[in-house]
Amino acid sequence: MSSTFTMIGGEGPNSYRQHSKYQGALVEAAKEKINEAISTKLNIDLTSNNLANIADFGCSTGPNTFFAIQTILDAVENKYQQDIEFQVFFNDSSNNDFNSLFKTLPPTRKYFATGVPGSFFGRVLPRNTLHVGVSSFSIHFVSMIPKEFKNRDSPLWNKDIYCTGFSKKIEKLYLDQYKIDMEIFLNVRAQELMSSGLLLLLGGCLPNGVKMSETVNGMMTDIIGSSLSEIAKKGIIDQKRLDTFKLLVYFAQVDVLKQIIEDNGCFTIEVFEKISHANGEYPLDHEYLTLSFKATVGGSVASQFGQDAMEKTFELVKEKTQEMLPQIAKAKPGFQYLIVLRKN
Repeated sequence: MSSTFTMIGGEGPNSYRQHSKYQGALVEAAKEKINEAISTKLNIDLTSNNLANIADFGCSTGPNTFFAIQTILDAVENKYQQDIEFQVFFNDSSNNDFNSLFKTLPPTRKYFATGVPGSFFGRVLPRNTLHVGVSSFSIHFVSMIPKEFKNRDSPLWNKDIYCTGFSKKIEKLYLDQYKIDMEIFLNVRAQELMSSGLLLLLGGCLPNGVKMSETVNGMMTDIIGSSLSEIAKKGIIDQKRLDTFKLLVYFAQVDVLKQIIEDNGCFTIEVFEKISHANGEYPLDHEYLTLSFKATVGGSVASQFGQDAMEKTFELVKEKTQEMLPQIAKAKPGFQYLIVLRKN
């Protein structure tokens, strides 16, 4: 996966750390179900050296990764009721702000922490060494964008920065790439996990029959795209470069995601449940929405067009989001999930 799609690092006012409460709320809402899954589904042997290995694939910069890891760690301790040492592997792309991640490690943590840079579309750990893996709001990424989307002369050229559901041919190519990448992701996680180890997936996808353009995520993505187009018309960024800029994400529908996992065959689906945030989805607030998407998408915009262009883009995004609030209020809710997979 391109290392340019990373969250804004540091601890500043625009950082992912400061604007990832939406993602963190899902982990909090899933806590009881995670405890139950580990209590009833995890079956590993810790008698030889009392060492449990846990990994977060797509950890970003915290604090959500720390909460997810601690939730898993507590559940394992509660299940086995013995003195266990924990090794935790924090994985993300090499462009991730690991410095901020390790500077903010919980001082009272009960685990040894290791950074593992590299794309999770490949093995990042030795075979049969992992007991529990988790990936939160990460498996909607794809490793590449089909070349046809970037070529103006191609009949499949996509002028938008993402496919929000207007072209079935373009959406199919995104889906084909997503299937390839999920197959790789599941295959390599199965190699890393020990027999009967668990892989926990938390994130968002589309309800069956719902287009990306009908959700808050889709509407905000379109607002960012239209803002970039206005910036290009003003000559602040190059239009040709914008034409090739596409977000490396794809949100599958529920049944499609489930079928991809089942077809892969490396795992048994133990849990596939909808999780509801305690306070609903995104608040209907233009400043909150702008900052949330700036923290996640802003890093990609800055890497392609520069920090100044990114700031000007999101000034426009804020204005447009405020104007669009009545339409955003009518958006269809997404589907937030907890998926627990046991290695076959």
